[in-house]
Amino acid sequence: MSAQLDQVLAQAANDPDVIETQEWLDALESVIENEGPERAHYLMERMVDLARRRGAHIPFSSNTAYVNTIPNHLGAHCPGNLEFEERLRSWMRWNAMAMVVKANRADGDLGGHISSFASLANMLGIGFNHFWHAPTEDHGGDLLYIQGHSSPGIYARAYLEGRLTEEQMLNFRREVDGKGLSSYPHPKLMPEFWQFPTVSMGLGPLMAIYQARFLKYLHAREIAKTDNRKVWVFCGDGEMDEPESMGAIGMAGRERLDNLVMVVNCNLQRLDGPVRGNGKIIQELEADFRGAGWNVVKVIWGPGWDELLAKDKDGILQRVMMETVDGEYQNYKAKDGAFVRKHFFGKHPKLLEMVANMTDDDIWRLTRGGHDPHKIYAAFKIAQEAHGQPTVLLVKTVKGFGMGKSGEARNTAHQTKKLDDEAIREMRDRFAIPIRDEDLADVPFFKPSDDAPEMKYLHERRQALGGYLPQRRPKADETMPVPELSAFKAVLDPTAEGREISTTQAYVRIISILLRDPVLGPRVVPILVDEARTFGMEGLFRQIGIFNQQGQLYEPVDKDQVSYYREDKAGQILQEGINEAGAMSSWIAAATSYSTNNRIMVPFYTFYSMFGLQRIGDLAWAAGDMRSRGFLLGGTAGRTTLNGEGLQHEDGHSHVLASTIPNCVPYDPTFAHEVAVIMHDGLKRMIEQQEDVFYYITLMNENYSHPGIKEGQEAGILKGLYLLQEGKKESKLRVQLMGSGTILREVIAAVDLLQDDFGIAADVWSAPSFTLLARDGQDVERWNMLHPSETPRVAHITQCLQDSQGPIVVSTDYMRTFAEQVRAFVPKGRSYKVLGTDGFGRSDSRAKLREFFEVNRYFVTIAALKSLADEGAIAASIVAQAIEKYGINPEKPNPVTL
Repeated sequence: MSAQLDQVLAQAANDPDVIETQEWLDALESVIENEGPERAHYLMERMVDLARRRGAHIPFSSNTAYVNTIPNHLGAHCPGNLEFEERLRSWMRWNAMAMVVKANRADGDLGGHISSFASLANMLGIGFNHFWHAPTEDHGGDLLYIQGHSSPGIYARAYLEGRLTEEQMLNFRREVDGKGLSSYPHPKLMPEFWQFPTVSMGLGPLMAIYQARFLKYLHAREIAKTDNRKVWVFCGDGEMDEPESMGAIGMAGRERLDNLVMVVNCNLQRLDGPVRGNGKIIQELEADFRGAGWNVVKVIWGPGWDELLAKDKDGILQRVMMETVDGEYQNYKAKDGAFVRKHFFGKHPKLLEMVANMTDDDIWRLTRGGHDPHKIYAAFKIAQEAHGQPTVLLVKTVKGFGMGKSGEARNTAHQTKKLDDEAIREMRDRFAIPIRDEDLADVPFFKPSDDAPEMKYLHERRQALGGYLPQRRPKADETMPVPELSAFKAVLDPTAEGREISTTQAYVRIISILLRDPVLGPRVVPILVDEARTFGMEGLFRQIGIFNQQGQLYEPVDKDQVSYYREDKAGQILQEGINEAGAMSSWIAAATSYSTNNRIMVPFYTFYSMFGLQRIGDLAWAAGDMRSRGFLLGGTAGRTTLNGEGLQHEDGHSHVLASTIPNCVPYDPTFAHEVAVIMHDGLKRMIEQQEDVFYYITLMNENYSHPGIKEGQEAGILKGLYLLQEGKKESKLRVQLMGSGTILREVIAAVDLLQDDFGIAADVWSAPSFTLLARDGQDVERWNMLHPSETPRVAHITQCLQDSQGPIVVSTDYMRTFAEQVRAFVPKGRSYKVLGTDGFGRSDSRAKLREFFEVNRYFVTIAALKSLADEGAIAASIVAQAIEKYGINPEKPNPVTL
């Protein structure tokens, strides 16, 4: 007997007044029997409250006993044909296993997972057969975030349903030829099947929470009816160690997201070992979720335990259940009934008496709750009917259930991809799969005839729920016009003399214009992370309000101001606080609304560029996988544009990060007219053409005048490069200067230095997107390689520069890598010099930072002169004279190393 159990029993033995204790217990028992558990709970809470008010110290516990939350007599029973459902589950288990094993016997490097679905099969079966609606005319459809490693089981179900062919099953993880199935849920690769990418663990729970809140947002704003829809997210107990998994559960409780159900598959194992070998993950999660305001339902024990718990009058069994740690529970399921009798029930003589009439096989058949359809159905039903709270189901299962000695409950279960013949035979026998011995070596799929009663039942259940899941809508049914570019005239025209604005201000004007559009306006979703005033967007607070399901229960402190902080039940702004990951999850929900809700929404998430793609890079990649459509705005962008902030605020690499996402369209504009042209193009592509791209646009908070658009510049802006201004024609020497973002203005300033001090003319090129120039060049290069006998194509940057004269000098507010990516497409033989802001940022004025990073007008001039000297066009002494003239210390340390 353990020391913990000894202590508990000793406390009971030392009760100073056993009779009084029994009287209180009898009274409570009477209340429960005659008035119900709710009344008993109320009385107990009143007594605890009274005791605390009288000075008694009563420690708080958010845990309940280690038993099922739903008592056996109160649990709803599954109404389905359980015989058919069990057979269907068995066939799915077999086909999922066969798919993975066949793939790895053919090519041992493909991988795959069997054990996760093996533990989840009952839960998924109950959900698909009885709870989860597909989209119909009167139901928008439930949204499923499937545990990523269980994808083979989802494919196995779709195969029985006739949605996938045997050829596709045979090509699991073989996608290159277009016949295969993706390893995990990937909407990018299977755009009509998977809704959400979930195998980057932790992102599923986070995105699901904000998805549920976005459904409330749509309903409150009367854009879509969503009050009958649920978001179900499945995740593993090991996955809950990801900070993202738990990071937003407080928001879900605070926002009362009763349309959200999180199912934690507690098979007690991570990928390499136990989740909490020395503890109890279910109890830990119960405390976390209950404290965050969730409705917590524990499904721990299967029906065989109900009779034993009913006999447990002294509570000894419950105490042993509580004191046994997860490492032990895992060990029990990896052994046999005799081991469980000795090491679990053997912890107390009365427990051994309790199971004395049970055989070792009987003890082994005492299942966990996650493998019993009635227990699962009862829990799902409570979750489906929940009101006022999100629900989490903590369901205890066995990892690798049914895999026998090859993986069941073993640390190696997650990595098991190849089963030997004996293990396959054992699984065939355990689940009664009608496959002959002589065929086992081929591990064939099993699919009965379409008129088999089980198959008819399978289709009937899904038809009753509106159709098949998972399914994804590639395009919205609705169409929506986009205003003409001329609608943004206010930012296309030159700024008035003496008037200076930032590109951030230009963006805010564009948003304001869009919000006034009668069709598109209501679909705009501004998303902020507590920096609205930094970006000059506080005027939107009063104009369109901040979404809050409760409205505004207080008078804001700035109510007397024009731009006071106004919250509203139908507010349009999603204000996420200091929470980049949550804001990105909200943006993803809005950016995929065309698919999940059949409603086109236009999200604009504005953030410090340094706190965007760097901080939420995994979510940005998932957004690409989900075919998101919307705008990400990186404000205060560039390494030197933000006065006084310093290393962790100054961004010199977000465009390098953005370039890694294939369907992200990134731009670093300098002028207001460029911002307008780019955003208008994005609206056309994402709304009118329903193209699966999203835009990353960097914005500056630096005020300056803007030249306005000139005829014919639009195409060059969108392609990433255009001639902004020409140098003097009569000059003998000429250079080509290029830049983007705020540093383009330093490039422009270098024109006068070169002309006035050295008589050298300079043409200026605005390069709003080096990344698009590089992609275009790579496309052209590839086409030319594969079409050697045809007239070669020419990259846009090559076309622009091929007739120009002189060396090319580039300066940006980003790492040199940003502009270096186009070097291969510069006309052959031309000098190409790149200046950039490599290294850590630091705090100082813009002028000092640009001098420090060597990207200002003086360094642009020096770089141009040195390039001319290298070509023999001028003497090297002229470069030295310029260095002295501009006060540059040639021995100053390299900023990269500081």
